[in-house]
Amino acid sequence: MNTNFYGVGVAIVTPFNADHSVDFDGFGRIVQHVSDGGVRYIVLQGTTGESPTVTKQEKKQLLQYLKENNPKNLPIIYGVGGNVTADVVAGMKDIDFDGVDAILSVCPYYNKPGKRGVLEHFTRIADACPVPVILYNIPFRTGINMSAETICELAQHPNIIGVKEASCVIEQCMEIARDKPNDFLLISGDDVQAVPIISIGGVGVMSVIANAFPAKFSAMIDAALQGDFAFAQKELAHFLRIDPLLYEEGNPVGVKNILEIMGLISAEVRLPLMKASDDLSERQRAVLQRDGLLELVA
Repeated sequence: MNTNFYGVGVAIVTPFNADHSVDFDGFGRIVQHVSDGGVRYIVLQGTTGESPTVTKQEKKQLLQYLKENNPKNLPIIYGVGGNVTADVVAGMKDIDFDGVDAILSVCPYYNKPGKRGVLEHFTRIADACPVPVILYNIPFRTGINMSAETICELAQHPNIIGVKEASCVIEQCMEIARDKPNDFLLISGDDVQAVPIISIGGVGVMSVIANAFPAKFSAMIDAALQGDFAFAQKELAHFLRIDPLLYEEGNPVGVKNILEIMGLISAEVRLPLMKASDDLSERQRAVLQRDGLLELVA
């Protein structure tokens, strides 16, 4: 089994300057911060990286920057997906996969294909991709759920190595864990469900909150992977109240606001997202203080 993607992978944010250009210096600070905090790998240009509003050229620049500024040489997962199969396959020809360890490819959104379409979509991507493929199931955003049956059928493809599972349906995760090949990676796509998913056979999480608290969150996940669920559940309690405040005004609005409080980057996002409201920011501060996280951002 590929153990490069055990533990915490951070779905890294894309920092912006006041004029909404990419802040590469800020990006470097976040990379250093999460690397020092003990994350195991970096997920570049997923939802938390604002991939819908980052241009193709900026994505290339961010990938190249990360390759050249990766202080602990962490594995890189690169977001490559879409709802036009031919465009996704053709677009991979323009990507420099040297130094990329896998891609994360989201289930087709908006056009809502049936099972046969989903199977063919990912089969064509996996056939064409020069690195391993991790599926991304996030029905809240795509409008369709990849069933456990569909995921496990795709798991038979030799170049599809895992799934980022964000259905938030624990029964579905249990079905995947039961029916998947032994070497197929079940990775949580939801921070607060990561510990329960590990308890049924998951190998970690692609995390949003780890942008801000990589060390504390990694310690929790590592404990769960080692079977210390008492410690992991105790640590998870610190994140339960802040988690919904990450998404209340859209992701990554909430986590970027915390990163601004920490002095790492600006909270700027690109429209149609907007910076956190004063009300949200105040409630975040109160929760961080209540749950013992504020000392980590001081």
